[in-house]
Amino acid sequence: MRILVTNDDGIHAPGLETLQGIARELSDDVWVVAPEYDQSGVSHSLSLNDPLRLRQVSEKRFAVKGTPSDCVIMGVSHILKDHRPDLVLSGVNRGQNVAEDVTYSGTIAGAMEGTILGIRAIALSQAYGAGGRANLKWSCAAAHGAAVIRKILEIGIEPGILVNVNFPDCEPEEVQGVAVSAQGQRNQALLQIDARHDGRGNPYFWLAFAKARFEPGNGTDLKAIAENRIAVTPLRLDLTDEPELTRFAAAFRA
Repeated sequence: MRILVTNDDGIHAPGLETLQGIARELSDDVWVVAPEYDQSGVSHSLSLNDPLRLRQVSEKRFAVKGTPSDCVIMGVSHILKDHRPDLVLSGVNRGQNVAEDVTYSGTIAGAMEGTILGIRAIALSQAYGAGGRANLKWSCAAAHGAAVIRKILEIGIEPGILVNVNFPDCEPEEVQGVAVSAQGQRNQALLQIDARHDGRGNPYFWLAFAKARFEPGNGTDLKAIAENRIAVTPLRLDLTDEPELTRFAAAFRA
């Protein structure tokens, strides 16, 4: 099995090293094509007005000055065009990609692009908690990643579907199993603009979430992570809402 690995945190990210290790438990034919720089939050964007610069870092390892979607296209349509990958793995992201994160995430977009190109694809992310990014428990993803991927591949991934996997913020032995979960929804009232001033007195702003108690919905990816379970969420490329499609069609016929 040929595996293409990408991410959105960049070619030097520790999560990428973690995912390479996971991939090598599954295959000895692992290729890495990742962004030259951090591309977190770029979603499913493409570089249409700038050239893509490709740099070979080492054997089977390449960096692209572009987005995660650019990287997957470069990997599938150029580097591996004579022998396409059988699986695209994107991650392991530095931080969870659950709820609304799915629409912003470059990690999800890397897997999404693989799905668009007709290749089975899985996005993987490692949650972190109060300890912050400096204390990510990469060992959780490293210990459980290969087994979760094997199970997903055994079940099968239908065309037009990608799978989003999130590992909880705990030690590997503390994981409370796997939860097949729906995409959750946060309380967006907690989203704030953090206004600051630089050394010259000029204003600048950060997007931030206020710290407050929030009870995630049952059966969601948010709930799974809160309960130290690995969240596995199938996602569709087709965003059409069929019930609303029927309702709109009936209204326009009236």
